[in-house]
Amino acid sequence: MQMQPDFQMTVMIKSLKDTIIPAINQNNKLAIEQANLVMGMLGIMEQRNSLHFRYTRDELERILGLSELLKKKIKGGLKTKEALEELASVESVANDVLGRALAEPTELVNAVLLLRDVVGVVIQAVFTDGEEESKMVARENILSNAKEQLLRERSWLIMQGWEVDPTKIPPVESLIGAEH
Repeated sequence: MQMQPDFQMTVMIKSLKDTIIPAINQNNKLAIEQANLVMGMLGIMEQRNSLHFRYTRDELERILGLSELLKKKIKGGLKTKEALEELASVESVANDVLGRALAEPTELVNAVLLLRDVVGVVIQAVFTDGEEESKMVARENILSNAKEQLLRERSWLIMQGWEVDPTKIPPVESLIGAEH
């Protein structure tokens, strides 16, 4: 399965353009219009997807700048002081989040892809000249990892309705680790 949104959006746009829209009754102008609107929005999402994280991070940086300015320049009575104290507390949390959000999403995806490739090289090497025990360890752990990944992917796509018994698939939130 290909889980990356960029690829999924490209496939959806192609499906709409090549198969779905041509199959719509050409007399149904509203359906044609709506299908083209959906295709257009998917196109925008596809083009902007790689920027979304940076866009949100930039918004956080900008509002932190505004927060700093307000803390320095705003004066007032009790309500103003209380509001500024709350702002300082929330700003502290926001600065922590911003500090942890410095890696680009593409860096994360590239790290996954590179690590997958090198793990593949190690697996090929161990099955070429590795010790028998190492081959067994590699086999067991590769299969375990693949089983976990497949379950995550099935859970991710559960809304598509492919599962015979969806109740046997845990929610994806329980499979992807805690929020940091």
